[in-house]
Amino acid sequence: MKIIETIEKVRREVQNAKSKGQTVGFVPTMGYLHEGHLSLIDEARKKHDIVVVSIFVNPLQFGPNEDLDRYPRDIERDERLANGAGADLLFYPSVDEMYPVEMPMTIHVNKGVDVLCGASRPGHFDGVATVVMKLFQIVQPTEAFFGQKDAQQVAIIMNMVSAFNIPVDIVICQTIREEDGLAKSSRNVYLSDGERNEASFLYRTLLYGKELIENGERIPQLVLDKMNTKLQSGSGKLDYLSILRYPSLDRPEELNGTIILAIAYQYKNARLIDNLILEI
Repeated sequence: MKIIETIEKVRREVQNAKSKGQTVGFVPTMGYLHEGHLSLIDEARKKHDIVVVSIFVNPLQFGPNEDLDRYPRDIERDERLANGAGADLLFYPSVDEMYPVEMPMTIHVNKGVDVLCGASRPGHFDGVATVVMKLFQIVQPTEAFFGQKDAQQVAIIMNMVSAFNIPVDIVICQTIREEDGLAKSSRNVYLSDGERNEASFLYRTLLYGKELIENGERIPQLVLDKMNTKLQSGSGKLDYLSILRYPSLDRPEELNGTIILAIAYQYKNARLIDNLILEI
C-alpha cells in the first residue's frame, strides 16, 4: 500500500491505473478506522482493481462548539488497518493541502439539511458536500463506497452527484454493528462504561419501530410516539427521532415506499446516530 499526502501524486497514481483500463474504488473516511470502514474497503476490493482510501478530518463540517480537536486520530493504526483490508493507496492530505487558501467557493446544499443531523448542525452538510466534491474531483473514482449509518450524508451526496452530473456511482453498504446491535462508530470510544452498556437500546428502538410498521401501522407520528416510550429510561438526551422518505428526506403523511427510521442520541461526550431503511 502506498501512502500519499499530495493531490498531485494521488492523481498521478489513479490516472496511471486508469490508463491501463483498471477500475477505481474509493472509500473516503475521517480516519480512526473501525470494522465499518474496513467492510467498505473490503467491498471496494471485491469489485475494483485499485482501492483508494482517504483519511481527512475535514474542518469545514465541524461547527464552532463541536469536537474537531477531540476527534480521535491514530494514523499509524489506520495505515495498518487499511493495508490489512486491501487498500492500494492511502491518501492522507493535510488541511493545507486540501485548503491551501481560504476557500473561495463551497457547495451549498439546498435540500435535505433542515432535518435529522442538519437541523442541529447548521452548515455541516455544506462542509461535507464541499470536501466530497473535492475528493471526487481529485480521485475521480469509478465507484465510491459509503456506510448506511451515515444515511443523510449519503442521500445528500447522491443528490449532489446527480445535480452536478459527476461520473461516479455511489454504493451504500450495510451498517456494521457490535454484537449487541450498537452501530460501529469512531465516537463510541467516548462512551463511559455505563453509557456503552445502555447504548444498544437505540438499535432496539429502531427494530421496535420496524416491527410496528411491519404489523401494519402506517401513521408516522403513532410509530414515533410508541418508539419514544422506549427511550425514556436513557441517561442521555434524544436529539431526534424521525421517519422520512429516502433518499428525498421528505416527511411522509403515510408510510409507503422507501422510508428511513432515524435516531440521534446525545451522551455526555458522544453523539450517536443510527437508522434503518425499510421498503413498505
